[in-house]
Amino acid sequence: MNDEKLKIVLALLSGVIFSLIFILLAFILPLHSPKTPEKTMDSELQKLSKEYKKNQYVPPPSENH
Repeated sequence: MNDEKLKIVLALLSGVIFSLIFILLAFILPLHSPKTPEKTMDSELQKLSKEYKKNQYVPPPSENH
């Protein structure tokens, strides 16, 4: 094999290997980390409870007599 053919074969091989590395990394590394916790009944009930307490009517001090 002469030098030109060898260079072409090595360039193609290195390109294929380089591409495979990035394809594998794309599958292994996540795009974004999950920052939101899973919704459970407890978390939903806690949210509802907080909203209910926050929205309860509190009479002004002048009406407390």
